[in-house]
Amino acid sequence: MGDWFQTVVDLDATEQEAAGLADRALAWLIAEGIVAAATSDCVLGGGGQGHAPGPHYAKAVDDPAPVDLWTNGLHFQTGRTVFDSGQGDPAAAVCPLCAAEVRLLDEETWEEIDGAWEPFAGKFAEWTEGGEGLVRCPACARESSLARWSWEDDYFACGLLGLTFWNWAELTPAFVRDLGRQLGGHRTAVLRGKL
Repeated sequence: MGDWFQTVVDLDATEQEAAGLADRALAWLIAEGIVAAATSDCVLGGGGQGHAPGPHYAKAVDDPAPVDLWTNGLHFQTGRTVFDSGQGDPAAAVCPLCAAEVRLLDEETWEEIDGAWEPFAGKFAEWTEGGEGLVRCPACARESSLARWSWEDDYFACGLLGLTFWNWAELTPAFVRDLGRQLGGHRTAVLRGKL
């Protein structure tokens, strides 16, 4: 069956502010009753530090029906992370400088296009380890940080703060906007996937 997740990634948080923004967002979520204050073992990879849905979690989702699964809660992650959508591969990436679409998968066969990933080779690890992960666009030949590239279906997002909601119904756009306000008005990306 697998576990469904949605990760809201703060695209603008700096290393200095990520932990403080996580605390601020958590305080708001608890005050709104969206998540429980106590931590528990309710998320994958959370080491017992997940927050189960609170009494008013339905404010955040489009379907308020309760989920009866062990994995059902919120996990915060801070630090340089390339967040992803789990299964599958992105079909394309878009250059932040010229807006050219770099096709990674053939649209008819869904097979990887030979050499399409070359500009990105090693850049994910470089960015995660503290570098810029400069990617040279095949269309305009200019370099920009991996963190500035966008991915079809929001498959990847580079950030220093991510909030992963495990097995919740789809988060509403209004909730994501409100959460973005709690994160200082920062830009956010929502990645959805299944493990």
